[in-house]
Amino acid sequence: MLKAKTLVLASLMSVLGATGAVAAELKVGYVDTQRIFRDAPAAQKAAKKLESEFSRRDQELQRMAKQLQGLQESLEKNSVTMVESERRAKEKEFGDLSREFQRRQREFREDLNLRQNEENAAVIEKANRAIKQIAESEKFDLILQDVVWVSPRLDVTERVIKALSDGK
Repeated sequence: MLKAKTLVLASLMSVLGATGAVAAELKVGYVDTQRIFRDAPAAQKAAKKLESEFSRRDQELQRMAKQLQGLQESLEKNSVTMVESERRAKEKEFGDLSREFQRRQREFREDLNLRQNEENAAVIEKANRAIKQIAESEKFDLILQDVVWVSPRLDVTERVIKALSDGK
């Protein structure tokens, strides 16, 4: 695998080195995907949609967490003075509620992650269409996403965000 990557890199370097005049004419751009997820109207709309979709379940989990905390505090404070059967009943109630809370919390996280991935995929699809349109209309030879470092003069993210804003 490493050998293949090295071979591709060496080939690319030799092509660029051999065709210095062509490389000087190469029009390259860069898009910051994280910035699109943060600033693009489509991404912000998706985040609000998810928030409203999951807010009721989140509030229910918060209510259950407070109930659990109250039960735990009651057990810690009153367990010494409780009758053994009453203490066991309270501990069982606490254990049952704790397991139910953990199950609901796990389901909530799984459902939220699934929906976030769906919404992110839709945003990326729209962004990729906008990037392709910008590349074709402005005659880019190459547009990269998510690189380690790039010169700010190559950044076309703002144009993509504007295209996504116009297309809403």
